[in-house]
Formats: sequence, C-alpha cells, structure tokens
Amino acid sequence: MRSCKFGTSLVAVSAAAVAAVANPLPAHAPIAAPRPAAGAIPAAGAVAATGAIPAAGAVPATGAIPAAGAVPATGAIPAAGAVAATGAISANGASPAAGVDSAARANPVAGRVSASGAGHAAGAKAVDAPGTIVARYAFNGRAGSIIDESGRGHTLRIISGHGGTVRRVVHGQGSALAFPGRCTGRVCPHVALQTASSSGDLNPGTRNIAFGADVLLTPGQTSKGQNVVQKGYSTTSSQWKLQIDGAAGRPSCVLVDDRRPPIRMATSSVSVADGRWHSVECRRVGTSLFVIVNGFLRGRTTVPAGLSIANNRPMSIGGKGAYADNDQFNGALDNVWVRIG
Repeated sequence: MRSCKFGTSLVAVSAAAVAAVANPLPAHAPIAAPRPAAGAIPAAGAVAATGAIPAAGAVPATGAIPAAGAVPATGAIPAAGAVAATGAISANGASPAAGVDSAARANPVAGRVSASGAGHAAGAKAVDAPGTIVARYAFNGRAGSIIDESGRGHTLRIISGHGGTVRRVVHGQGSALAFPGRCTGRVCPHVALQTASSSGDLNPGTRNIAFGADVLLTPGQTSKGQNVVQKGYSTTSSQWKLQIDGAAGRPSCVLVDDRRPPIRMATSSVSVADGRWHSVECRRVGTSLFVIVNGFLRGRTTVPAGLSIANNRPMSIGGKGAYADNDQFNGALDNVWVRIG
C-alpha cells in the first residue's frame, strides 16, 4: 500500500462540474463494454492533463479518450435474463457484452458470486448485493456541481492543484469524466472529486458494503497505484477503497478497521488496463471481501467479523485530493456508486 500522508501543494476548489441526471444502469449491473474501433484509444499519455470541461458529449480536438463505449448493433445488451451462447449470465441477467475479460468468456461459470458471497452452479444468475444505494454518479449533467443521483445529497466538488482538470468524454449514450494522464515530472496536475464534508451514511460500520465504478484505462497509463473511489485514509483513519494497482493494472479492494489493524486487501487476478471499459466492484459480505470484474469474481480475502469503518473524511473519486502524493487516477470513470446494508 502507498502511504497516505499528504504532500504540500497549492489547492484550488472549483465548482465547475456537471449536474448528473437519472442513471438507468442498475448499481451492480456490468456495463456493455464493446471494443472501441481501430485507432480509437490513443497512445499512452493521451489523456489531457489540462483543459476545461467541454460541453456534454463534446470531445476535444486532442481527444485523449474518444467515443469509446458506444454499443454497436452487433454488441447491443440483450434483454434482462438473456443467456449468452456460452451460458454466462451477468449480474443483471444480461449476457456479457464485448469487453468482458477473455477468461470470463472462456469459463463463464468460474467466479460467479451471489449476494451472500457463495459461488453459483453453472448457468445460475448472479444476484445484486442487498442494501441501500447511498451515493451514485453518472456524470451526464451539463452545468453546476456533480449531483448525487441517490438523493442523499452527496454533491461532489472538484479539488485540483497544478492545473489538474477533468473533462467530459463520450461513453455509450451518455458521458464519462477523464482525469489527467500519467505524469512522471517533478510537479504534476492533480484533481479529485470530493464530497464537501463527511456523512454518516457513507460509513458502513460493521455492515456489508459494496462500491464500484466503470473504468477505462490504457496499458500505458498504469502506475504504482491509482485510486478510483474511497472514504478515509489507511494511516490516519478507517477506510474503504477501490484502486487500480501496478503496471499490470489490476483492481484491488481495501478495508481498514477504525482501530487501524492491518490493511485488508482483495486483488483481482485479471487486469482492466486494456483500453476497454470494465465494471469493477468491491463487495464486503460478512467476513469476506470480494473484487468483481465485469460481474465475475476475480479475487477475495477474509476480514474480521467485527471490522468497522467509520471516519470523518470526505468521499473522494479519482484521487485522494490535490496533493503531491495523490494516487491520481489516469483514465476515465463513469457510473460510480456506493451501497450499504
């Protein structure tokens, strides 16, 4: 794990973001993730580090991440309950679309996980985790702050330093947000989306919690560690976190108890850094912590039954903040959500 001690840098707070509209995608359903057209994903470093957020759906001329995610006629999501030719059934009942990792397509049974954490028999339908959605963001709005679509009021603001910005890119029928590209310089742009304050309903305590996002990351944009969504810091408070780790770009899920014993981590056996969209989920069920990629279980670990997460830190998306040690996410994110209970 990387140290979560803050560095020092100039921090600017901007309300320039976008109000999100209702998200039709179920919280735990993997998104259809077709392979972009040839040449659609640019070379490493193409995600712009600067530049204001363009109008909804607009792609800058330098186009770091193009209109990836549009579903072609041959890759449309089947109706709920439809079964793929291989017999795999995704979390919402739809067959996996193009972009589901090859291992999952080759063996659709292996790794299926239910709400209780138990594996399913061949062809069985995965069940969404129970509980209540306490935060959800689809990034499809046009102006103002980034509104929490769960109705809980966890509006996001943009926290940035050294010119860090997010920009809108096309994803399917809506939009996603692209973060600054990988930077190896002494001073790099930093940006994160943060709630204005902490809220008790984002602290699960000892209850079950699930959280996730749709992620797009190219092989050349990976780094030691990139934060997708988190609340709390591992060295100074309790924590729940989803991150993308190492040059291989494998997702991992982290829980840290409020009494700060060792970090508990479940790491995916597959990478998501391939220039395609993937749904990634962390799910705690009792004494088990799972990492789920495109609806398939890809890693797990055991956690104490009494592990409790409660802190007074804001929730952050795309990085810890505007700090030098930011664990900056360097790709695009969409459909971020948190469910507790």
